[in-house]
Amino acid sequence: MRISDFSALTFDCYGTLIDWERGMLAALTPWLQRSGLQADESTLLAAYGRHETVVQEEAPALPYHQVVARVLERIGEDFEFAARPDEMQTFGESVGQWPPFPDSRDALAYLRQHFKLVAITNVDKRSFARTQLLLGEPFHAVVTAEDVGSYKPAHENFHFAFERIAELGIARDKILHVAQSLYHDIAPAAALGLANIWVDRQTGRGGGMTPPTDAQPDLRITSMEELAARHRAER
Repeated sequence: MRISDFSALTFDCYGTLIDWERGMLAALTPWLQRSGLQADESTLLAAYGRHETVVQEEAPALPYHQVVARVLERIGEDFEFAARPDEMQTFGESVGQWPPFPDSRDALAYLRQHFKLVAITNVDKRSFARTQLLLGEPFHAVVTAEDVGSYKPAHENFHFAFERIAELGIARDKILHVAQSLYHDIAPAAALGLANIWVDRQTGRGGGMTPPTDAQPDLRITSMEELAARHRAER
């Protein structure tokens, strides 16, 4: 695969560009301290991922920050220590504060010089507006789950993005999708015939918080820095 053969790069953001595990765990701290629970990080991450998928399937039109709040409610039920409404609200509103990976901002700034960059994200518009600022506002277009009324891996989110990218004058076969989640992104991208790159941020740790899948990416890399370096080498 030659990255320079494409004209647009579409990105999943949370897990790919944003360190959602670190952000989510930090946002859980007040509830954890109040509860006195000694749950390890892997247990909390697994609980989060399990409940997030269920809530998104139950309420596909629910804005993501409310999904996150509802997930904390269910995690509290798991551990038999109820989260308060204010803790749930604060946890949900933390999404836009979750930090970028150290290499994301510089890599996006470089890639923006050579491609149209489009975010296809499972979050709501309000949360993503804050994330955009953290990333340096690199995107030419943004498609949120709130725009579409569904959550990836639903194909509707990609079709919505294809329409936005067509408005930029770019054909579908010139789109390269870049993502960390095999379940939410690589599997539907492959099913739609979309060229794709897996950013394996979980190197050696499997799929992280997302459900398992047999999806196979067209190319595997381990960082955004590597993606930018590959393009530089092609030039």
